[in-house]
Amino acid sequence: MDVVVRQEQASGVFGNYQVPPQFLDEVFRNGGQVDPAYELIYNQFQKYSKEDFRSLNEHAKMSFLNQGITFSVYTDKAKGVERIFPFDLFPRIIPAAEWARLEEGILQRCIALNLFIQDIYNQKRILKDKVVPAELIFSSKNYNKEMIGFKPVGGIYNHISGTDLIKHSDGQYYVLEDNLRCPSGISYVLSNRVTMKRTLFPLFREFNVRTVHQYPQELLTTMQSVAPEGVDVPTCVVLTPGVYNSAYFEHAFLSHTMGIPLVEGRDLFVDNNFVYMKTINGPQRVDVVYRRLDDDFLDPLAYRSDSVLGVPGIMGAYRAGNVSLLNAPGTGFADDKAVYNYAPDIIRYYLGQEPILNNVHTYHCDRDDDFKFVMENMDQLVVKPVDESGGYGILIGSKATPEQLSEFKNLIVRNRRKYIAQPIMALSTHATFIEEEECFEPRHVDLRTFTLLGKDRQYVLKGGLSRVALKKGSLIVNSSQGGGSKDTWVME
Repeated sequence: MDVVVRQEQASGVFGNYQVPPQFLDEVFRNGGQVDPAYELIYNQFQKYSKEDFRSLNEHAKMSFLNQGITFSVYTDKAKGVERIFPFDLFPRIIPAAEWARLEEGILQRCIALNLFIQDIYNQKRILKDKVVPAELIFSSKNYNKEMIGFKPVGGIYNHISGTDLIKHSDGQYYVLEDNLRCPSGISYVLSNRVTMKRTLFPLFREFNVRTVHQYPQELLTTMQSVAPEGVDVPTCVVLTPGVYNSAYFEHAFLSHTMGIPLVEGRDLFVDNNFVYMKTINGPQRVDVVYRRLDDDFLDPLAYRSDSVLGVPGIMGAYRAGNVSLLNAPGTGFADDKAVYNYAPDIIRYYLGQEPILNNVHTYHCDRDDDFKFVMENMDQLVVKPVDESGGYGILIGSKATPEQLSEFKNLIVRNRRKYIAQPIMALSTHATFIEEEECFEPRHVDLRTFTLLGKDRQYVLKGGLSRVALKKGSLIVNSSQGGGSKDTWVME
């Protein structure tokens, strides 16, 4: 039975907030009392009437609209239609001590995965020692033969990593997945903070919240740190697929805040293994490219010959050491959800340390025992394709119809390598304002954190993107699946 939050103002915006007993609610304890970390902000929000909060919510929407904070979904029937990113004004708070441990675990994981990628494309020690099955790596569609025997500047491959975390009902954090190719969402983190300050500025006087606004400078410094040898003042650019990409707002936002050009493939060309940008003053050499397009489209001479988004010859310039690419091509095999199962072993192998963060137990359908278990227990599992993102292609067994379960079983039988399954994790809930009800209700949340690795430098953003599953009972938080976000406050 749900526990109703005890409060004097039952008519306030928290109304009769129901704490689901089977989940960990981060704001309210099971007895209905407010968690100590949230007492001050809860008391402030209790002062608002429903009319007050409706007005504040509209103010936040206008802030997002004025900042141009939008995203698009590829499945929209009307192509090119932009949506305002849903945002909830009640922040998620992470105490300093809790964050310190999280940050240590995130950094440990990203460093180990970088060493793993470097090893796979060079010595392959971990495969020779049979810690990770070789066929798992070489069967990944993201394993990139162009990277064999090549080591980028500083030995860094995953310069920008997005580590997705959930807080389980046992109070522990678990890594849900690693994102090592082109992790997105940082622009929403920065824009959320701007919106919070514009809408609820007095709150920041009461709280000592760690800043997030140094991220663009940290990213630029990371880019500069991995410039080709001998380049003292590198020219850096952001390479975008174009305005129809779902994350185009972020590409433009980052180039603007870093003060570097935003370019498309047609704006660059390669001559004698050097990359140049077309300008009104003639060609300008480019040294570092933060590329926001997939490997397949990066260079039509090396990958898909029909790509009009990439730069012909850029891989040749990269392998010649004349340009740096962030992230390195071929990092995707390491965030394959089947490889995820080996992350604890990878950490032990390269760092000689026990993993700080937990993994979710994972069944890979390519293994006979796991395949049998998944087929017999699919209604109690979450089934995911190993190489998709954005919440696409996921089946939550407990919510699936018999027809959907049957369909997924057929998909798995046809390509066992492509699917993994995990227990249905009890994602924590968080107080979230639901416009239709004009009150707060619990909704499931996760956290995407952002880590930068450069030559002789490391940085973890103090906070991240707390994503919210706005649909009641939903466990899928992705914006492409109807999710929203919250500002994440890491306390001093």
